[in-house]
Amino acid sequence: MKQKISRIKRAAEKKKNSAHVASVGIHNLRSPRGANKKRKLLGRGPGSGHGKTSTRGSKGQTSRSGRHFYLGFEGGQTPLIRRIAKRGFTSRAKRQYQIINLIDLNNIKDPKVNPALLKEKGIIKDTQLPLKILGNGEIKHALAVQAHAFSRQAQEKIKKAGGSTELIVNV
Repeated sequence: MKQKISRIKRAAEKKKNSAHVASVGIHNLRSPRGANKKRKLLGRGPGSGHGKTSTRGSKGQTSRSGRHFYLGFEGGQTPLIRRIAKRGFTSRAKRQYQIINLIDLNNIKDPKVNPALLKEKGIIKDTQLPLKILGNGEIKHALAVQAHAFSRQAQEKIKKAGGSTELIVNV
């Protein structure tokens, strides 16, 4: 009897001490709470909330067993993937610029450069299309340049030469 009590005491003491030093290992790992969700039971009567039609609604192709749709199925309507073009893409919002480099502006002696002057000199074809100045080449003299867009490098080089840049904003 004494032996049994002492064995129980030792076991309780051992358990008490092991609670403080719990080692982490594969033997005592558990998934976090809510990680393992129970499967929804269907067709188990009206009391379950998932009886009769078993959450499939009523009638139609989706309520039947063995139904199968491919990804992108649109109920018989020609799917989007078949309606759009397969090669290339042209954005309607893209702005088509006329490109001019700084090296092209070196031959102009007028202090003010605008699309009308560039058309007159034959550098651009149309004054209605937007104009963009790129920074290829060096500019030798100060110019006041008007354009719809400038590259950062072009702006820096024009200002470095003593000129100025002005954005044309179409209203």
